[in-house]
Amino acid sequence: MIRRHHPQPPSGPKPTKPEGYGGRIPVSGVPRRRSRLLVGLGALALAAAGVSGVGHPGATAAAATGAPRPTLTFANGTTQSTLGAAYTKALTNLLDTNTVSYDPSVYNSSGLMTSNPQTFIRAGGGYAQPWTRDAAVNSWNAASLLEPKQAANTLWSAVVKQSNGQLIVQQDNEQWDQVVWAIGAWNHYLVTGDQSFLTNAYQATTNTLNTRKSANYNSSYGLFQGPAFFNDGIAGYPAPPADATESHGGYVGDYAATSTMMTLSTNAVYYQAYRSAALMAAALGKSASEVNALNSQADSLKSAINNHLWNAGKGLYGYFVHGNDSLSGQLDPTEEGTGLSFAILFGIASPAQAQSILANAHLQPNGIVDTYPNYARYSDAQPGRHNVVVWPMVEGYWADAAAQSGNQPRFANEVQNLARLANTSGQFAEIYNAQTGAVDGGWQTGGHWGAAPDQTWSATAYLRMIDNDLFGLNFTTGGITFKPTLPAGWGDATLSGVQYRGATLTIALHGAGNVVSSFKLDGAASTANSVPASLTGTHTVDITLTGSQPTPATGTILSDVNSNKCADDNAGSSANGTHVQMWDCNSTPAQTWTRQADGTIRINGACLDVQAAGTADGTPVQLYTCNGTGAQQWTVTNGTLVNPASGKCLDDPGGNTANGTQLLIWTCDNGNNQHWAIP
Repeated sequence: MIRRHHPQPPSGPKPTKPEGYGGRIPVSGVPRRRSRLLVGLGALALAAAGVSGVGHPGATAAAATGAPRPTLTFANGTTQSTLGAAYTKALTNLLDTNTVSYDPSVYNSSGLMTSNPQTFIRAGGGYAQPWTRDAAVNSWNAASLLEPKQAANTLWSAVVKQSNGQLIVQQDNEQWDQVVWAIGAWNHYLVTGDQSFLTNAYQATTNTLNTRKSANYNSSYGLFQGPAFFNDGIAGYPAPPADATESHGGYVGDYAATSTMMTLSTNAVYYQAYRSAALMAAALGKSASEVNALNSQADSLKSAINNHLWNAGKGLYGYFVHGNDSLSGQLDPTEEGTGLSFAILFGIASPAQAQSILANAHLQPNGIVDTYPNYARYSDAQPGRHNVVVWPMVEGYWADAAAQSGNQPRFANEVQNLARLANTSGQFAEIYNAQTGAVDGGWQTGGHWGAAPDQTWSATAYLRMIDNDLFGLNFTTGGITFKPTLPAGWGDATLSGVQYRGATLTIALHGAGNVVSSFKLDGAASTANSVPASLTGTHTVDITLTGSQPTPATGTILSDVNSNKCADDNAGSSANGTHVQMWDCNSTPAQTWTRQADGTIRINGACLDVQAAGTADGTPVQLYTCNGTGAQQWTVTNGTLVNPASGKCLDDPGGNTANGTQLLIWTCDNGNNQHWAIP
């Protein structure tokens, strides 16, 4: 059986031999070894001492890449010494410690990796190579922005060109995490605009989704089967599907019922992979039927997640639906930090559900944990390796979910938690004790395990917190839209030297909050809150923030031309392309809009959308599946609804209030036909 190696404790009950091979067969015919973790504390000590790559062929530790890197500066000295210091550590981790040379004969089975530079991003100081999951997460979190060539190499290192010439994500024994690659790949395209990359990525994505659906989809539930997104150790699961003594060892795949369980995080990842595939298809000009088919798969999966995994009694999603074990079909109530975060970030959770999750999820003294509460065989004194412990990667997604939902206190708390852990330990370790904050790999199979040093996704999680959330970098096909969150008391913040395509940006935040009251590009005021992808040269973005974004508000969008006319969802439909029109106000669900903190305006599960991401005057406005693009972003400015990607206003053409008049975008002119009473 192809398997990733899970480490044994120093005196664990199993031998320390490698547990097999994962990944693809390189040209040489020798399987690439994909040992998931170094064995015991001895190997961790070697890694900490700088002896990297022990027992791992094909990757060599490299010196600093010399890549240009941003500089983070806070006006507040205390914030600089904590959050600023952690940012510098995170950059060093990614760009210096974990960007390493690679052997093409081992890794370049896709034929798409570049030799200039001949480097990629390994999983961490304890792991000399990337894996599908780590490759995608690190590129998605930060690397595609900070070192795009290395990020592309890392993504392609997880892809195989098959004998028929078709690309597919490498097929190993952890099938459940393969499709996260699609999410990282779509983000890479948004950051870089690399059309050639996108063409190949779409092929790899669709082939992988089709393969996994044929093997792992449970049509009775409408959910995908398999363990949780990154919990490949049995310590991450209650009994059943585990047993009280973990008698089959640490690897989750050795417990038969885990192959048929249906978990929150994994299904959330499949949902977003389908959505990413649909966006790729649209960007490549594929047929509407092809795009719609992918979106339909995502829509069905979203419904199934909410039908089977939402626990209304707790106001949270459950962890998984039991497969073929003694509790078959029952919902496990465990809180899964990654799954809860993904449900919010991907828009699976409604605005009300998102606020409920942020209010009800249990946090520990050092942050959100992998799974909560302690299973019967673990305790705070001996926490399970994938149970009540802090994985910084999970913290990164939780902080992102909080920021995108407008919850500044939750966001600030998680950023400060991770900065403290990194500064206190002097590194971004793999795992920390949730109670004490010490570097701690937790317990599993009766032993106390080590935590790998300098874990890459721990560092990129922090970079995500700063770049995507504090400074609000939201990448779209048209450029960057800014949605910063600067908590009160942190002081003004500046991120300088940000390399974005052909431009170098200095981004300065003033004030506090997450509502943009002033946006200037090179001193010129703008209501777009964005910079275009075509920008070149050196530029300065100044953003002044106030207050806090309101929690999701629901109500009608009432015309200023005629107070008896409302923006209306034609026939109450949520189908893609449904017209948004003027109609007599009637207090029905077809006129009940929700303005979310993430900048979208939603109705009946769909988003208010500018058709085909158009920017020309007269482009119709419609409903479309929520997809995170600039075509679905709206800001309220003096009673108008502005689409930042186009810089145009929601417009009732000619002030025509006849029932059925389709709304559109038009150059903002302060006319009554562009003014609305907005929830």
